[in-house]
Amino acid sequence: MRAKRWSALLLSGVMTASMLTGCGWNKNETVATFDETEVPLGVANFAARFLQATYDDFYVAYFGEDVWSSDLYNNGTTMQDNIKDSVMQSLFDMYTLEAHMAEYDVELTEDDKAEIADTAAAFIADNSKDALDALGADEEIVERYLTLATIQSRMHTAIIADANTNVTDEEANTSSYSYVKVSKQSHKDEDGNTVEYTDTELTLLGKTVGMFDTDAKAGTLEDAAEQYDYTVSSGTFTADDSNLDETVLTALQGLDEGEVSDVIDTDTDYYVVRLDEKTDADATETTRQNIISQRQSDLYDETLKGWEDEHDWTVKDSVWAKVTFDNLFTTTVEDTETETVTESATE
Repeated sequence: MRAKRWSALLLSGVMTASMLTGCGWNKNETVATFDETEVPLGVANFAARFLQATYDDFYVAYFGEDVWSSDLYNNGTTMQDNIKDSVMQSLFDMYTLEAHMAEYDVELTEDDKAEIADTAAAFIADNSKDALDALGADEEIVERYLTLATIQSRMHTAIIADANTNVTDEEANTSSYSYVKVSKQSHKDEDGNTVEYTDTELTLLGKTVGMFDTDAKAGTLEDAAEQYDYTVSSGTFTADDSNLDETVLTALQGLDEGEVSDVIDTDTDYYVVRLDEKTDADATETTRQNIISQRQSDLYDETLKGWEDEHDWTVKDSVWAKVTFDNLFTTTVEDTETETVTESATE
């Protein structure tokens, strides 16, 4: 296991230690149960606050210090509760995977356990007491969390190893094309304003695109586009590509390499396309790897979901409500091995 070392340094004089510790909750209090196994609040709190710390710099910079109490996604839930929901699901995943380690012969060796213990001890040693209090971290909590995270990683690797990685050339085949797209909805007038086409202008536009298409077939798409002040773009597609307009996809599939299409008239745009390569080697290999990755992801998700359906996971909402993001963290990357998390107060 290669674990990054984190050190949390409290900005002096920002908050008192008693205010940072989340006084009143017990780290050993049960926040959830996995069947008969109790999940301690300390582990759940650390997971939530540590995840918050990784997000604070970005979120606060863009959305302000009240980000965690805001309904950023307009789903009726605060950002704090969105993160807490995510953390609780992640813990359910971790405890489930831990319960099924034997099915994939996954185990932690004595060396693994020693490294986890060393990493946890280093984390505690590198952190100020006040910052550790803000994170709700002690050596036992950090070690338990690292153990669960390590098991999750090992189980993920073991599960996806069973995914089918045989992708046929036909499945992976990805073609490349070039195209010109001309909007039928609006254009810039002489004053630079965006205005909709009149019926007369649309008729003229259709004739212009038709002449462009004729010139592109007689010469090159690029030369004709320069003459008509159009832009040539490029892309790739697969046989069942859902990102392309169906009419455009059908036209492309009927072309030979280097051939330019007739004008393609869709609801919103005119297209003139050219098939560049029926099999683009680089794009095809990327598609192949994407298919494999999706199969692995699907297998992992299906396996985990099947196991979770077999277990009881109960969250004690009243206990979980004690975890709040009442202070902010600023993360400074010192080098590739160490990151510094600085805790500061919210108003």
